[in-house]
Amino acid sequence: MSSSDPVHADEPRKASALQPAGRALAIIGSRGIPGQHGGFETFAERLALHLSAHEWRVTVTCQTEERRARKEAWRGITLHHLPQWVPGSLGTIIYDLLSTLQTLRRDQVVLVLGYNTAIFQLLHRIAGVRSVVNMDGVEWRRPKWSMPVRAWFYLNERLAPRLAQHVIADHPVRAEDLAKLAPGGRLSMIPYGADTVRAADETLLRDFGLQQDRYALVVARPEPDNSILEIVTAFSRQRRRMKLCVLGTFDPSRPYHREVMEAASDEVTFPGPCYDSRRLAALRFHCRIYVHGHRFGGTNPSLVEALGAGCAVLAHGNRFNKWVAGDAMQPFDTVDECAAAMANLLSLGTDLSGMRACARQRHESMFTWPRILQAYEELLTALSDRDSDKSRRRSQ
Repeated sequence: MSSSDPVHADEPRKASALQPAGRALAIIGSRGIPGQHGGFETFAERLALHLSAHEWRVTVTCQTEERRARKEAWRGITLHHLPQWVPGSLGTIIYDLLSTLQTLRRDQVVLVLGYNTAIFQLLHRIAGVRSVVNMDGVEWRRPKWSMPVRAWFYLNERLAPRLAQHVIADHPVRAEDLAKLAPGGRLSMIPYGADTVRAADETLLRDFGLQQDRYALVVARPEPDNSILEIVTAFSRQRRRMKLCVLGTFDPSRPYHREVMEAASDEVTFPGPCYDSRRLAALRFHCRIYVHGHRFGGTNPSLVEALGAGCAVLAHGNRFNKWVAGDAMQPFDTVDECAAAMANLLSLGTDLSGMRACARQRHESMFTWPRILQAYEELLTALSDRDSDKSRRRSQ
């Protein structure tokens, strides 16, 4: 997934003359902005620009391949580049620790994206720093992780709500699961956002060898818990007279990736990853159906973006996906169910206008960026001002 165009649909409102000065936010836990990698990066960019336009001082920690740390200004936001000296998971843990150490200041609120290293929030608690944690997916349930890694994620999921001052769940199911860990009004449910796509350049499909309404689309990391093998297998059971376009990085040396590619018919294409917002918008807007196999997590950004583009959705029938997509989605649980649904939805005689209308309605009612960013701003403002008032009263 890529960052969306920085010119947003919601024009920044002018800050109120009564607004207290000096509100500050530090965002950690993402790879950084401008967003080019995934949902957290896109969200971090959107929120940072939104709050900066509303007179917040915003700092975003960013991974860099450079040897030394440095700061730079970008569109009114301070980017704090920190090197990741060690590759892989250990390097990510060290990066998260360094990010935490850079935010041990009481004059700001810290928004932590993800909980995989929530144990470091103990440092925020000791230093008296106001922290908010966004609890995204249910990482410890994903079968791709080894038992020690799953135990680490489980521990940190339990620690995050206890150490943070406030917790954000991006899905009502996640909110239910976390309610006991964050009692006393310390939990909010705010989902993910996406742009509304009303038109897209059809000529961009040529780069992928696709034609309007003649392909199904998958945008996901090729991992077992995203059902990529099941989707490709179901599609490849018969000739479809259209294509299945699977975006993502596939490495034939990895057994699961190789298994997916070997299961594919010649109507399946693997064009690689795509981080260009215009191409992604065109791919979603012009596809016949969007296929979503994610089985774990909360509100998945790619699914929300499909709704924003008015896609008819074929998705794994878990409770996370069902809440997000509603009537825009036809569910499947097995390869057989997926294949049968594809036979119906990919038939040009099937009218998908109702599902597409439901997608737009669902997106408009829950997942527009102005709605999401306003909810975050109100929460962060209340937290910032409440603690500022406490500090003023102590000093009097």
